[in-house]
Amino acid sequence: MLGKRYEYQDPTFLRLLKLVNENIRLLGSPMVSIYNVFPFMGFLPGDHRTILNNVDEIISFIRTEFIKSLKRLDANDQRSFIDVFLVKQKEEQPHANMYFHNDNLVSVVRNLFSAGMETTSTSLRWGLLLMMKYPGVQKKVQEEIEQVLGSAQAKYEHRKEMPYTDAVVHETQRFANILPMSLPHETAADVNFKGYFIPKGTHVTPLLASVLQDESHFEKPKEFYPEHFLDSEGNFVKNEAFMPFSAGRRVCAGETLAKMELFLFFTSLLQKFTFRLPPGVIDVDLTPAVGFTTPPMPHLICALPRS
Repeated sequence: MLGKRYEYQDPTFLRLLKLVNENIRLLGSPMVSIYNVFPFMGFLPGDHRTILNNVDEIISFIRTEFIKSLKRLDANDQRSFIDVFLVKQKEEQPHANMYFHNDNLVSVVRNLFSAGMETTSTSLRWGLLLMMKYPGVQKKVQEEIEQVLGSAQAKYEHRKEMPYTDAVVHETQRFANILPMSLPHETAADVNFKGYFIPKGTHVTPLLASVLQDESHFEKPKEFYPEHFLDSEGNFVKNEAFMPFSAGRRVCAGETLAKMELFLFFTSLLQKFTFRLPPGVIDVDLTPAVGFTTPPMPHLICALPRS
């Protein structure tokens, strides 16, 4: 996004993580739901005020960064998403209906940074939790990693040679269902759908859980079952009901990147570590926490290095 990476202990990076994670958690609170329905109550104290203040701080950070990018902008040396956007902005300026304006830049960067970071990490947390819950699945993944990779670094191209690992990643996304109501959309035109008339401009909330847990497409929709994405010979098979990124023209903009991240991070983690329950913990709690997404409840993990 910015053309650079932050060190893990960088105070700016840690502050951004705190703001994003806090907002995702608070967006699922009752007060925020009330505020969304009755925005005139915004003057009251509550979680919605914290969210708005956090958003203002993130926007201020992004504006500062793109001002820095503008000062050093070189169309022949584009080093970040912001650089590419600003170059496109200069090309479009003679046109009356600009899409590449500063407000859109702030919105896109904020959305990609916040959504891309939180959703991927939440999916990985579910994946590690499920590996502790189902050690037999974890062992099969590690056996496939040893057979295909050995000690070599994982590449996204390896996914085609690792059908079981790929199936486990897909099943983690399906089972975790971290964004059950997707994102709100709006009809761009009048629509007739299954006997119902939906006028243009109607707020629509798609229920992704309805397809991710569809009994007609998944044999055991309520269970974690990687075989949902495998045929009888162990080959990976696609499933048309697999829609964790939503569907249509407004599908998640980061879908391709997220798929790469999930496979590479998950594979690399299981290549290096075996994940087990901490001493004294009998079972894994798969109850989701409350938030805009549905992360797992806070938990402890034992990561044992593999030789």
